[in-house]
Amino acid sequence: MAAPVIESRMGPIRQTYKGTTDFPPMAKAYTELSQVVRETGLLVRARRFYAMVGAVLTLGFAGCVTGFILLGDSWFQLLIAAALGILLTQVAFLAHEAAHKQIFASGKANDRLALWLAAGVVGMSLSWWTSKHTRHHANPNRVGKDPDIEIDTISFIEVDAAKARGLQRWITQRQGWAFFPLLTLEGANLHFIGLRHLFSKEPVKGRWTELGLIALRFAIFVAPVFVFLPLGMAFAFVGVQLAVFGLYMGASFAPNHKGMAVIAPDAKLDFFSKQVRTSRNITGGWWATWLMGGLNYQIEHHLFPNMPRPHLSKARAIVKEHSQTLNVPYVETTLLQSYGIVIQYLNRVGLAARDPFECPMTSAAARA
Repeated sequence: MAAPVIESRMGPIRQTYKGTTDFPPMAKAYTELSQVVRETGLLVRARRFYAMVGAVLTLGFAGCVTGFILLGDSWFQLLIAAALGILLTQVAFLAHEAAHKQIFASGKANDRLALWLAAGVVGMSLSWWTSKHTRHHANPNRVGKDPDIEIDTISFIEVDAAKARGLQRWITQRQGWAFFPLLTLEGANLHFIGLRHLFSKEPVKGRWTELGLIALRFAIFVAPVFVFLPLGMAFAFVGVQLAVFGLYMGASFAPNHKGMAVIAPDAKLDFFSKQVRTSRNITGGWWATWLMGGLNYQIEHHLFPNMPRPHLSKARAIVKEHSQTLNVPYVETTLLQSYGIVIQYLNRVGLAARDPFECPMTSAAARA
């Protein structure tokens, strides 16, 4: 039976998932790979590395505070705001790694660190993010199960794009080109969704702890901006910080799965094939690892979510060889190529939202 169409190294092939239900069974593929990775020592904690990252970020925040005080009432404060957006994204990467149990040997220690970093520093709800991200890892790019491809402002599958109406349709038709500009709003969106989750009527573990940390973070990070800067400049400061944070976050997560295989709800896949076929690595080495918080090794991260960031590059060679042996596509692109793929893919999906009375010849030409 035909498998979902997989992206080639030259770019995504036409997306489809209808009628796709199976991949060749490889039940032992992951077990064998996991044994090799474990024996190589790649799952051992990397405390010194994370201590260094923490020290660098602490110095970065200290520099921002110093610059904020020295600049005073100046529009150059927007440069401090942009720097804070970058630093907060890097903290979000650390929270992501702590939530995956990558930093400490103790699960409780990782959970506490993730909570303080996510809610207390970044200002996001960890419980909301953990629930969403866990479902994504279990079924990446699977229709109906991966929340990361559910329709929001952007449609990631043609069925959702075809349902768009009004302003949503207009945006969907142009969503590839609009994707990165829209990411400037993602920072505010992440804060809003997290608070909506915490104030909802559904049971939330640690609800008041998270709300308390977010309130404390507001008092330390946000309130001083409005106390020491003119009102207009203060709003501009917060706006720039949120825009940079949202753009940086989105630009780091977008290359990983967008434009890769979209899996049918009833598809039967082994764990190894499911994770490798739906993920894409970004080349570049150490600089890409620092820039993207280890998300450039998305394939290895999905196979071994608790693997520390500095070990992912070593795991790459093992996973790539294993994939080639099993004839499973292992996709790598440059960062810029991945952005081109994402834009092309989203524009192609957006064609499903075209006017039903559009000329068929024009539509066909647009798809070519």
